[in-house]
Amino acid sequence: MITSVLVANRGEIARRIFRTGRSLGLSTVAVYSSADARMPFVDEADTAVHLPGNTPGETYLRSDLIIDAARRAGADAVHPGYGFLSENAAFAQAVIDAGLTWIGPPVDAISSMGSKIEAKKLMAAAGVPVLAELTPAEVSTDDLPVLVKASAGGGGRGMRVVSRLEDLAAEIDAASAEALSAFGDGTVFCERYLATGRHIEVQVMADRHGTIWAVGERECSIQRRHQKVVEEAPSPLVERIPSMRADLFDAARKAAAAINYVGAGTVEFLADEDGNFYFLEMNTRLQVEHPVTEETTGLDLVALQFAVAAGDRLTPEPHPTVGHAIEVRLYAEDPLNDWRPQTGHLHRFAIGDDPQRGNKVAPGGEKFPLKVRVDSGVEDGSEVSPYYDPMLAKVIAYGSDRAAVARRLAGVLERATIHGVGTNRDLLAWILRHPAFLAGDTDTAFFDKHGVGAGPDDAVVRVSALAAALADAAGRAAPVRVPSGWRNLASQPQRKSYRVGDVVHEVAYRHSRDGLIADGNITLLDSSPERVVLEVDGVRRSFAVAAYDGITCVDSSLGSVALHPVERFVDPADQVAAGSLVAPMPGTVIRVGVAVGDVVKQGQPLLWLEAMKMEHTIAAPADGVVGELKVEAGQQVEVGAVLAVVGEDA
Repeated sequence: MITSVLVANRGEIARRIFRTGRSLGLSTVAVYSSADARMPFVDEADTAVHLPGNTPGETYLRSDLIIDAARRAGADAVHPGYGFLSENAAFAQAVIDAGLTWIGPPVDAISSMGSKIEAKKLMAAAGVPVLAELTPAEVSTDDLPVLVKASAGGGGRGMRVVSRLEDLAAEIDAASAEALSAFGDGTVFCERYLATGRHIEVQVMADRHGTIWAVGERECSIQRRHQKVVEEAPSPLVERIPSMRADLFDAARKAAAAINYVGAGTVEFLADEDGNFYFLEMNTRLQVEHPVTEETTGLDLVALQFAVAAGDRLTPEPHPTVGHAIEVRLYAEDPLNDWRPQTGHLHRFAIGDDPQRGNKVAPGGEKFPLKVRVDSGVEDGSEVSPYYDPMLAKVIAYGSDRAAVARRLAGVLERATIHGVGTNRDLLAWILRHPAFLAGDTDTAFFDKHGVGAGPDDAVVRVSALAAALADAAGRAAPVRVPSGWRNLASQPQRKSYRVGDVVHEVAYRHSRDGLIADGNITLLDSSPERVVLEVDGVRRSFAVAAYDGITCVDSSLGSVALHPVERFVDPADQVAAGSLVAPMPGTVIRVGVAVGDVVKQGQPLLWLEAMKMEHTIAAPADGVVGELKVEAGQQVEVGAVLAVVGEDA
């Protein structure tokens, strides 16, 4: 009997598993790195054990430390969550050898799916459709484009799309190096690349008594860097092709049966618009996107994992799928800047606090709840570190009608309060309102076709900056009711500058006997340090203003804007030499491609940083000569650190 479970993971998935564990009457144990010491999941566990260090290699990937933590805390079961050691057969075996219950599939099943090369051979033998594997030497011009893939691991790591034969060798080397760094295995292979395919996956659940469920499909086609951004159930493509679901479910059950699978798993397929599909991989764990299946079936997949691990039988058939669910992944990243991860202090984090969930009446008269679920790894005051995946939360909406669900989810995102760290929130809302998404046109080339939306509108930034300046002035006002900056006679306007991205916006205004004088048709109705009410072109708008150290966040019906106050005088010590390349985020230098004295061209990669599970290229800003090289491979750097200096070619 399981009485206490250790979750060998962190963030939102640890909180998710703790929630179900508590509902089952189990005690819960967390493990945490030094960087995670103040994260919410640590406090939510009944007990917690510190893993010294920050990086995954020092902490969450140390199976010996995790098993020792389970012993010390008195846990009798281990749940791996997803990522980290969740698909590591050696870890699963070590858990079992330690006399603990493994909340996951059999070790042999994990091993058989651990190599994508061997997995495809097994699936082909079981009658599951596969894309033919190509060795690098076999690839010809007729095969292009091809996808170079890491045999181990997942999450988009070690993957490259190659459209020109002359690029193949270099991309194989890059993919292999990335895979070796991420998974300890640099093996890669090639397969034909379907540029506009659909990523369709089937949730399976199997017990030890031979029952295998296919618990609905999910569509996860909208991706960046081969990592999922939006997931939904059921799939719009499968809904459109009546015979496809039965064929997908049959293939998924064959895949699970072929490896004697037990527990929760996902069989992933790549499909075309005609409904033809091909096996990609099988994830022998719980998926990030499992909530959309839970919402449309009413199942608790984590509770089922515990039940199956305890030897319980599944019913002959799973719950049917009802309604529609959409999940978006809220990442700390900048989509307009090559998806660059963001780190820092999260001052305020509130999503979906509205208690009024509402109801939707289906055509048949039956009421379906239109509700929102937030699975979050952070809260007010959390620190977003560079050591782990940049996902902050998953936001899920469920209802009877796909369009209504998308609209509800977009509105919740737009009304969220997220201060201190940049996110992809605006992109997610833009996707959910995009005509192509609403039409179900969601293949893996979505961003290639439609872009990633636009940055904040200049007019919105200007009026938000004015509100920030007025709130700042209200906070500095004298006790008497005289506006800050007021003059008895006409004088120079008050000025304050804010930076948004690389653009500096200057606010100029002054108070007169007739009221506020500023650019545009704007009237000041009320102001305080936290709230400014303006009438803009005859429309009354309220701006919530929150000022923190180095950043002012303004939320209104026009959108959310993060403003960085610009100091009037710059400390010379903070300036760097012309041509300096600085670290855009904290991270580890994984490769250096140049030496001092090398002549480089604009855009040429000079070195590579790894941060938050992503590889980032640092390129030459202009033609020139590498005058200084401040770092070497393996070195940890902080944001703003000078990495190299490129001077003019003498």
